[in-house]
Amino acid sequence: MVKGESLLVLGGTSDIGRASALRFAKEGVQILLAGRDLGALQRDGQDIGARTGAKVSLHQLDILDTEGLEAFVRDLPVLPDTILCVIGLLGEQPRAEIETAHAISIIRSNFEGPTLLLSLFAERFLARGTGTIVAVSSVAGERGRASNYFYGASKAGLTAFISGLRNRLGKTKVRVITVKPGFVRTRMTKDMNLPGLLTAEPEQVAQAIFNAVTVRFRDVIYVKPIWKVIMIIIKLIPEPVFKKLRI
Repeated sequence: MVKGESLLVLGGTSDIGRASALRFAKEGVQILLAGRDLGALQRDGQDIGARTGAKVSLHQLDILDTEGLEAFVRDLPVLPDTILCVIGLLGEQPRAEIETAHAISIIRSNFEGPTLLLSLFAERFLARGTGTIVAVSSVAGERGRASNYFYGASKAGLTAFISGLRNRLGKTKVRVITVKPGFVRTRMTKDMNLPGLLTAEPEQVAQAIFNAVTVRFRDVIYVKPIWKVIMIIIKLIPEPVFKKLRI
């Protein structure tokens, strides 16, 4: 991306979304921040604008309001050059096991809403002939685990969708990137005891995304490369052994 191009951040008030918007804004990229909490968007937008001088616009978005997604896309002031989707809900696995409403919220937040919205943008990018879609998924989607299989299953769905979209658009100039950060130190994980060597900071994720979009294009990014090795090992564990583990 170059100065004057535009980045739409879906989930703009998240730690990764805010860090990514700031990283791109420092290069003179126009920022469109989208999220549910308009007050938080205003605070983040003012901060990014004041620190970088970049143009920042705010756009309210409820990813669960699927009937309103087409209007959201239509009402944007510009069709962005790049879209970064960092929308996600970790949720609570034990609660999801017994509360259908909570399970639905996890699935819709991580899979249904993002895939429907990104599909709308993909069609518009295809019609224009250019564009970049970046979706933050998770290593949790690579194999179901007892500790977070509702979250993992929804992220697995997102990963498969992005992979399929990339395959479909592979011969065009529309680029599609999957980001798998592993553990990230954010508000969503603040109550978790995260292993230091396996945990990234939001700024590290933002830099990895920036590099993929502007410096060296890659289809799939593991922010910490060790996660690629870990997940290969986990996927190789035979099912009779794996089902006895608690990881």
